Amino acid sequence: MGHIATTGMIDCDIHPAVPGMKALLPYFDAHWQEVIDARGVDGLDLAYYPPNAPISARPDWRVPGRKPGSTLADMQVQALDPFGISRGILNCLYGGPAMYSADLSAAICRATNAWVAAEWLDKDDRLRASIVISTQNIELAVDEIERWAPDRRFVQILVLGAHEALLGQRHHWPIYKAAEKHGLPIAIHAGSAMRHAPTANGWPSTLYEEHCSFTLTFQSQLLSLIAEGVFTKFPALRVVMLESGIAWLPSFFWRGTKMWRGMRKEIPWVDASPAEIVRERVRFSLQTWDLPQDPTYLDQLLEQIDADDIFLFSTDYPHWRFEGGDPTRGLPKALLSKALRDTPLATYPRLKETT
Repeated sequence: MGHIATTGMIDCDIHPAVPGMKALLPYFDAHWQEVIDARGVDGLDLAYYPPNAPISARPDWRVPGRKPGSTLADMQVQALDPFGISRGILNCLYGGPAMYSADLSAAICRATNAWVAAEWLDKDDRLRASIVISTQNIELAVDEIERWAPDRRFVQILVLGAHEALLGQRHHWPIYKAAEKHGLPIAIHAGSAMRHAPTANGWPSTLYEEHCSFTLTFQSQLLSLIAEGVFTKFPALRVVMLESGIAWLPSFFWRGTKMWRGMRKEIPWVDASPAEIVRERVRFSLQTWDLPQDPTYLDQLLEQIDADDIFLFSTDYPHWRFEGGDPTRGLPKALLSKALRDTPLATYPRLKETT
């Protein structure tokens, strides 16, 4: 193994779009090819980026006749080359993790991972990827991790932000054991298997409400991981929050620590405050950007978070998060100084390797 170049930003959240089930079909075994064909299974893009919604892609990244981000050539011309990305982590948001059939869910995840490896990783050495799993059946999820972990181009494990149960609950722990064994962070990405309403009071009426409320989902998952003792049980495990936003962190730190001090007897296995655990073990992508425009407010927010090494640079390509050819424009230097390379390299040891 060698080492990557010492220049160039590391993009921790890039989305290759599956053109359609026809593209995945060669990566299923014969049984599932027959099932997929007989059932007419298709159109499994997660609903958080409807094709015609403006935020789904910048206008200059839309190509008539195909989904944004669905070809390597588009990604190279629109993002990798102009941005000077030395490493980009692919997080494929297709519907495998959301299927109700555990077997079909696992089969689609397996085909998705094989497609990413063959059609993207094999064709551009700058690219790395997440292992897509479904948490519906833990045994099948661990099998998928074990299948792809030997391929060092897979640098983390990707799960949806919302599924059937909170991620800290003990039946999920074999996933974390496998992740720790292979040195793979767990990445929690905005998205849902739609088993429950995204708010505590039921289903919202608009995409706007759903996007705004998802910070609450991230907070509940993070609190679950802390309270159930995941970080104590698996001391080498790292967790990455993708598209969670970060403006909610100060209040989470304050209330989480306050309640932990008052109710520690409820969770005696949690041996550090939530704020300490998050600063040490959890990392956050910078997109989607939800920080105040006023620099003085931003300085106050960063002072309250009290950590300059928990942020990971990301473009969220091809989703519409910024204009022009500089994905760092508008992002404060205080965040970027480590987020562009140092923190990603510390979070993902495999990024330091070349194949």
